[in-house]
Amino acid sequence: MKHVRACAAIVVLALTVPLALQAREPEPDEKEGVHLGRMSILRSLVSEDRLEAQAGLQYDALTRKAYQESALLKEDHPTLQRVRKIANELLPHAGKFNERAKTWKWEINVINSPTVNAFCMPGGKIVVFTGIIDKLEMTDDEIALVVGHEIAHALREHSRARAAKGNIINVLSIGAAVLTGSNAVGQLASVSGDLLGRKFSRNDETEADLVGMELAARSGYDPRSGIHLWEKMSAVSKGAPPQWLSTHPSNVNRIETFKRNVKDVIHLYEKAKGTAQ
Repeated sequence: MKHVRACAAIVVLALTVPLALQAREPEPDEKEGVHLGRMSILRSLVSEDRLEAQAGLQYDALTRKAYQESALLKEDHPTLQRVRKIANELLPHAGKFNERAKTWKWEINVINSPTVNAFCMPGGKIVVFTGIIDKLEMTDDEIALVVGHEIAHALREHSRARAAKGNIINVLSIGAAVLTGSNAVGQLASVSGDLLGRKFSRNDETEADLVGMELAARSGYDPRSGIHLWEKMSAVSKGAPPQWLSTHPSNVNRIETFKRNVKDVIHLYEKAKGTAQ
């Protein structure tokens, strides 16, 4: 019974602590730009420092392996310089969405691989694969939107929230194992798991599209390019599963998201370009 009470206490704590912290959760300034809700309160159950430290270790391991395989682009490579220039223009605007981003030690690398992907890990560790740039023949505006999207996952702490959800599920599983007499040892997963393999929800992806759109617009990159970008992405990903079988919104829905929300950031783009009236 002691084990049962302990598991029950953990579950209650997991579900009630976020509610206690909700009142203190700051909301991004919504006077200009996209409209977002609060960040997930569940993320408060996972240590941000620990998650970012683990992200740093995984990032170092990945880039070290890429270097050993001569796949990590060198400092003087034009593609790396191009991506870094764009990313570094987005970063000054990151603080609007997460104050801690101002203290992150941002790293930006490009890996030579046909993979059509990019990511930004907790704490600001960015990787772009050459495949997404080459296969989509991306413009600077489109690179800004993709990099902005990935940065948004880190700013909105999606990995941290999903790690917390995973921990709650694991705690509930342990409670069930104790009640049924099963072996509960080893069932509680690590705080973050494999950050590189973590999948985001559809809502996370839509939110990242919106934040990425604003980061790009504030930096002088045309947010309307997202429409063409996802049209190209749709052409490249023929045969992809329908939306309800994927954690990602469908390409059609992402295009609609850009069309529906671009009005909220187009003036920021015009202001950055000096063409606002």
